[in-house]
Amino acid sequence: MKSKRTNKAMTLEQLGEAAECLRTIAHPHRLRILQLINVGRHTVGDLANECGIASPVASNHLRLMERSGLLTSQRDGKCIFYQIADPYLSPILACLESRFG
Repeated sequence: MKSKRTNKAMTLEQLGEAAECLRTIAHPHRLRILQLINVGRHTVGDLANECGIASPVASNHLRLMERSGLLTSQRDGKCIFYQIADPYLSPILACLESRFG
């Protein structure tokens, strides 16, 4: 069953929010981090290793995405694990993977 699309245009404010979200994820390392987190919990060190970047760089990317509401974090002992907070990110990532993967 196909979903119905409405012809209702988004407001300029909504488009601004969408643009800000896209600006936040529009970086190869951030997209890779999101891909990894989308399939499971990861620490900063795990993500840095998988992306081939230094831990402080990964931390900066994670903080930016967490401040934007895209991610949440949870402390478990000395480790902090990150998860996707925005339920719309998974379909966006799936779309990107279908188009460019």
